[in-house]
Amino acid sequence: MLRDPGIPLAEFITIIAMIMALNALAIDVMLPALPAIGDALNIVRENDRHLILVSYLFGFGGAQLFFGPIADSLGRRTVLVGGLALYSVASVAAIFTQDLNQLLLARVFQGVGCAGARVAALSVVRDCYTGRRMGKMMSLVMMVFMSVPVIAPAIGQAILLVSGWRWIFTMLLVSGCIMLVWSALRLPETLARENRRPIELAKISEAYRTALTTRACLGYAVGTAFIFGGLFAFLAMSQQVFVDVFDLGRMFPLVFASIAVSMAVASFTNAQLVEALGMRRLSHAALIVYTVFGFAIFAFSALGHENLWVFFILVTIVMTCFGFVGANFNAMAMEPLGKIAGTAASVIGFISTAGGAFLGYVMGQLYDGSTAPLGLAFTAYGLIAIGFVLFAERGRMFHALERNDPASKV
Repeated sequence: MLRDPGIPLAEFITIIAMIMALNALAIDVMLPALPAIGDALNIVRENDRHLILVSYLFGFGGAQLFFGPIADSLGRRTVLVGGLALYSVASVAAIFTQDLNQLLLARVFQGVGCAGARVAALSVVRDCYTGRRMGKMMSLVMMVFMSVPVIAPAIGQAILLVSGWRWIFTMLLVSGCIMLVWSALRLPETLARENRRPIELAKISEAYRTALTTRACLGYAVGTAFIFGGLFAFLAMSQQVFVDVFDLGRMFPLVFASIAVSMAVASFTNAQLVEALGMRRLSHAALIVYTVFGFAIFAFSALGHENLWVFFILVTIVMTCFGFVGANFNAMAMEPLGKIAGTAASVIGFISTAGGAFLGYVMGQLYDGSTAPLGLAFTAYGLIAIGFVLFAERGRMFHALERNDPASKV
């Protein structure tokens, strides 16, 4: 049974979006600071700076498997408040870190805390909405969420202009504390006591088995992992590409923000269109465009025609497609698993985030001073994602299956 969120819709969307945005903030605000952190902590190989991003992503991805069953048993608020508290404490540890290993450990626990908050937030959305309505809600959440990458690198750059990189973690601490207090005071519990599942190994195993053997969940979760692999590869390489290849220097945050704007606009557009056209038609078409233009990036680089404006246009189109894919894929993976929404969110989050982090790291290590590895990531991962969509949909694409789901009319 669907629950009323109990607070104004605009506030509900904003809280969920900002909880999820803590994840993007913890990643994107780091990008301008990677060289400074590398110098301060004696990181010799430039590509090893990617570990500062990857360690967070592995903590974020892996811990979601742990929080899902807890969210289904103890309720959403327990996991949400605990996760935000851990995120804040880990930010304090990062402020006072003295070497790379300490920083990476703090980043892992930052990711673990944010994982709990994300699982709870997604579960709350699934408790309250379903079908195309859920797709629309997720798109509105993603629209706010995508505003963070627009400003995060600029925030990081601004902090570096007036102070040291440790103050970036102070800003993350303040952000985590704000969301902790706001969520605790305003976001209600959406999982009724009669719907809670006991923490029993047999029932947890059954829930995981259900999620992993549900065709739509598995196919779209793995497909999302490969799309995220392309996104994380872009995040890992973006500072090197724009600063080293195209010599943008301090203009990097502005260019990065311009690309991120396209993702936010796409999420807003998706929210306007999804109820009329359906999640499948929009996301499947966007996935194909993502792959084609990713190949264009690879081809231009391989042929020796790297150009800032050409690359900027192509990568903006690719990232725009992500705005149509991410929210819809998550909603379609969650759709058949409302009774185990917490576990489903954890499985989807683990596969997509941990898998995407690994895939992004692999491509990030292939960076060779050109945009070719990034174009290869978009192309190869896009093709594989198409394969998993076909698996999820039993060989079909573009159909409007969710229109026939009675729950979509709630």
